[in-house]
This record gives sequence, C-alpha cells and structure tokens, in this order.
Amino acid sequence: MTVRTLSRTMVPALPGVCFLSGGQSEEEASLNLNAMNQIKELPHPWALTFSYGRALQSTVLKTWKGDAANVPAAQAALLERAKANGLASIGKYEGGSGSTESDFVANYRY
Repeated sequence: MTVRTLSRTMVPALPGVCFLSGGQSEEEASLNLNAMNQIKELPHPWALTFSYGRALQSTVLKTWKGDAANVPAAQAALLERAKANGLASIGKYEGGSGSTESDFVANYRY
C-alpha cells in the first residue's frame, strides 16, 4: 500500500523517499525495506531507503558500549548492517543478519 500510494502521488523527479526505521527491530526494518524494493509492478523511479537510524546503529552501539576495546567488533557489526541495508535498498536482502529485538520505548520523550 505504501509503494502504491507513493507511485500515485510522488513526482518522478524526486531523488528518493527515506523512511524512519522507528520502533522496528533491525531485522524487521530491513525486511520491510526489502519488500518495498521488490515490488516491480508499480513504478517507483525514486530510491526507497531509510534514514537508517536504529536499523543501522542499534547493534553497533550495543556492541561498542563506549569502550575502545570494542571498536573492532562494533566496526564489524556496522559493516554487516550496512551491507544488509544496502541489499534491502535494492530488494536483494535475504534476511537473518539483524537483531530482532525492538528498540521501541513507550512514551519516550526527547
């Protein structure tokens, strides 16, 4: 429904549509982005991607924990998430590399 609505309302000259990953888990966000990019029967001349946020950073930050000793492991986690979301942005992510834990926090305020 999202891709259909965008295909009916967005101008073709738009470079891209970026979604927030919100309270979704990394895996759920990547799979949802992948599913939208697999839709071929509807025109979408613009890129469909994330602003990334949690879908890219959550595991990285949890791995790093602000400790220099954890930098190599955090960098490896970042590379893995970047590859997964890069594949999802072209509809070729097969799943299984992201955390399924949601980062949603009820009533969170900045």
